[in-house]
Amino acid sequence: MSTPVPVPYSESRSLPPYRALFAVDAKDFTGLPAVQHGPVSQLIPELVDQALEHAGLHELRDSKRFPANTGDGVVFGFDPALLPFVLWPFLGVLDDILGAYNRQSVGPRIRLRASVHLGPLPDADNPGDGNGTARNDTHRLLDSRPVKAIMAAASEEVTHLAAVISERVYEDVVLSAYTGLHPDRCVEVPATVEGKNFSQRAWLYVPSPSGNLVQAGVRPRDEAAARGSESTEREQDPVARPGTRYSGNKQHVGEGAAVMGNVGRDVTYRGGSTSYRGTNQHWGSGDNVKGDKQVGGAGGDR
Repeated sequence: MSTPVPVPYSESRSLPPYRALFAVDAKDFTGLPAVQHGPVSQLIPELVDQALEHAGLHELRDSKRFPANTGDGVVFGFDPALLPFVLWPFLGVLDDILGAYNRQSVGPRIRLRASVHLGPLPDADNPGDGNGTARNDTHRLLDSRPVKAIMAAASEEVTHLAAVISERVYEDVVLSAYTGLHPDRCVEVPATVEGKNFSQRAWLYVPSPSGNLVQAGVRPRDEAAARGSESTEREQDPVARPGTRYSGNKQHVGEGAAVMGNVGRDVTYRGGSTSYRGTNQHWGSGDNVKGDKQVGGAGGDR
């Protein structure tokens, strides 16, 4: 006999247990030849488990809740007490594992987008476990414009993983200092999904930035969190850097990419608006970077 569907607001019910959620999917998976879909689909959870093991998260690897292979990735729930360790060091270790694999592989590169979220979800060893708003939002974050734009702009040789962290996780785990992931390594973004009624504030973390991402303030893991006063003053003073083409510290871009600082590689943007204010960065669906924009040749300003 099927379980009756509850009527909303007809009575009070016990809240389901809170579960943390982790999901990944592969960049450009659908562009692979069909013959590679099956092997890559099997490889992704193997790489994730390998990273969990190397990060010392054996408990999580063996106790995933409602795990699912999505074809181009995986998703699973876990005990929220482990969230600090998933953010740090697991995400960095996963990036290292992917980098090592990509450097020696003769097959397609595996570059992943990841999302981390938290919320109440049914978890009673029933077929419908893990389904709910928190699960839906985890996948929306994974498909959001900022994380896709980052992976499109980054070097495939260096940046193998980009993670989007929900505001709830960021506030409860990162700002509360329960994790080794420093807030300065995260960039605030408006997470929206084209064609979906979804809009949330979220935070991007890129373990191994490359090219214009470094200039954007998404710093490498091994860089010190504190900056010297001299470099800070130079970042804030456009006159101190030769060739700087902006005035003040505020840009509004109606359609395009806001670029500040030195960028030595092409920047391609397609999407909505992007703005930059002071030292905080707000990304829409394009690239927002600090530095001189040096793209194209003669007449190559974009």
